[in-house]
Amino acid sequence: MQQVSFYQEAFTSYLGDFTKKRQPESLYNPINYILKLGGKRLRPVLTLMAAEIFNGSYKTALNAALSIEMFHNFSLVHDDIMDDAPLRRGKETVHEKWDLNTGILSGDAMLILAYQLFETYDANTFQSLAKLFSKTALEVCEGQQFDVDFETRDDVSIPEYLKMIEYKTAVLVGAAMKMGAIVANASEEDQDIIYQFGRNLGIAFQLQDDYLDVFGDPKTFGKQVGGDIIENKKTFLYLKAVEFAKPEKKTELIHLFSLNTTEHAEKINTARQIFISSGSAEATQKEIENYTNKAFLVLEKLHVPNEKKLELITFGKELMSRKV
Repeated sequence: MQQVSFYQEAFTSYLGDFTKKRQPESLYNPINYILKLGGKRLRPVLTLMAAEIFNGSYKTALNAALSIEMFHNFSLVHDDIMDDAPLRRGKETVHEKWDLNTGILSGDAMLILAYQLFETYDANTFQSLAKLFSKTALEVCEGQQFDVDFETRDDVSIPEYLKMIEYKTAVLVGAAMKMGAIVANASEEDQDIIYQFGRNLGIAFQLQDDYLDVFGDPKTFGKQVGGDIIENKKTFLYLKAVEFAKPEKKTELIHLFSLNTTEHAEKINTARQIFISSGSAEATQKEIENYTNKAFLVLEKLHVPNEKKLELITFGKELMSRKV
């Protein structure tokens, strides 16, 4: 298995060849724009990595990896429309740079392109990839709807929140790894094991993202620190603080998250202090560690050499110690 940077470079090069000018430009330019905005490329890298773990070639997995990245970016385009977000990765969102209709139609085309990329594989591989993709895509939509529903609810539970991030984020990470295993003709047992590894790592990844949103370094995080607090998002940190905080602090936090204030710095600082004093910050870090360890535990059943398992564990540890 190669270094992560190797897979990132290989995928970026392949993506560059794919994002060439097509007609009509008004449909394809927004697609090329969002795909070239960058990001960590975590999901396609995992697809390429998984293929080589099971003795396949990363080259044969490039279209599956591109499909995952295409779908991920499709979901971002439509999420940005739903959130009326002006920026994505520090640049204008598609619907802001062009218009709402272009954002909707380009997003739709990306979803179709994601499916079309499976057509390069043989019939059995195509069927397995498409079946997994359809299941995952629907779960991501369900997760997004849960997230929207939670915005107007005051009774969101920890299990409900974990299910939401599992569907909205983690299943796509699991699917990315399973697609690599499918392309490499791994056994169904190993396909399921690598999926569970990715799913648990995906939950840990999202919890880490929630944590960094509040406690990350603004210089390295890549987006506004405290954004979830400003938007009154009921993250794991918030839910644990409501559970653990003393009555007066709990009341203060609930009230704080009912406000749409322009005093962002004060709001972020107050919420951050309650997260720390209540023990919520520490509990979130423990939950990140818990799901990371769950991911590592399932690897014991994987039918690959121990050195390959160690490479996955090293990758997981590096991912969970990130600052961005």
